[in-house]
Amino acid sequence: MAFSFLKRPAGNKKLGIYVHIPFCKSKCEYCDFYSLGGSRDRHVTDDYLQALADHIKESGRLAPEYVVDTVYFGGGTPSFFGAENLEKILDEIQRRFRLDADAEITLEANPDSVTNQSLKKLLRAGFNRISIGVQSDDDEMLKKLGRPHTYEQARQAVQRAREVGFANVSVDLMYGLPNQTLTGWKETVENVLTLKPDHLSAYALRVEEGTPLWNYRDCANLPDDDRQADMYLAACRILRDYGYEHYEISNFAKPGFASRHNLKYWNLDEYLGFGPSAASDFGGKRFSAVADLRGYIDGIRQHGTILRECDTIPMRERAGEYVMLRLRTSLGIEEKEYETRFLMPFKPLETLLTRFQTRGYTEKLDDGRWVLTEQGWLVSNQIIITLNEAQERSTPLAKKR
Repeated sequence: MAFSFLKRPAGNKKLGIYVHIPFCKSKCEYCDFYSLGGSRDRHVTDDYLQALADHIKESGRLAPEYVVDTVYFGGGTPSFFGAENLEKILDEIQRRFRLDADAEITLEANPDSVTNQSLKKLLRAGFNRISIGVQSDDDEMLKKLGRPHTYEQARQAVQRAREVGFANVSVDLMYGLPNQTLTGWKETVENVLTLKPDHLSAYALRVEEGTPLWNYRDCANLPDDDRQADMYLAACRILRDYGYEHYEISNFAKPGFASRHNLKYWNLDEYLGFGPSAASDFGGKRFSAVADLRGYIDGIRQHGTILRECDTIPMRERAGEYVMLRLRTSLGIEEKEYETRFLMPFKPLETLLTRFQTRGYTEKLDDGRWVLTEQGWLVSNQIIITLNEAQERSTPLAKKR
């Protein structure tokens, strides 16, 4: 079966679950995630629901000691899959895993595929957090990006979510878009904040090879790196003024509304992924499913393999991931945790962090944690590469007897 190589862990631990819904009304110009645009075939839908149910059932047997405290439905466009189908999947998770009474259960949604009726169904089913892909307040820009909605539909979607009872509403925005100006971006952020979201993600547009946008990138009039940096820092200032905490490079939240599920990734916590292309980090192994819907369905049905990769991660590599992921967040990295968890010396990193501090890129907090400043987040890739090169050269600490 799919995860039969895993051993049952001991203890009462927390677990996140991710469910990939690969279906979309249409594929956006910039999207390089595994997704399938167009109408949904009923037979394919039924086959996928059964494959997910079987996969979830099998995996639940491997995690009896775990309590699931976050569930995240991503895509694709989960809301396009239909409230009844999403409810069936969540019901299966509730049957096969121990779901915490206070679990955060998130649904990604596009504005054009949610209605009052569907939102009410989702809320009754147990979903308590919704992430709405707004992306821009400019209808012409949305059309250029291949988004299947208008800004007015996005505004209405947020309003409907509030009206039916969602108490945790997140929105996504993008900057660095074709012909976008700094002034226009500031106005977009201010405009979207009138919707009063509890959480906001602001992502820089990335032009990925293989996407339609890649083919006309040279004539798309995209802002250069300096202009993107100005847009990023402007958003940071505006959101801070509105009372949002900047808890991860691209994520901002009102106090108490940080995404608990996404924090699992940045904290190297355990999670299981279901669906084609879904990744997992569980039982000391990291693995991901094939990025192919039919391959995933047939693999589950025939009790074959659905994995495209499976690795046991060495401790040194885990230490490097800790540095990379935690420095993306306001949690930062800390000597005692680093040395205890990974048995690697922190001193080589602290020497470099101190040097970066003189340039305004890092800061040492009163409790000993090192974090990146907003200026540091702009050059985080270079900083992290430098730190991990130093980590690769260091000698592991001796294990305590």
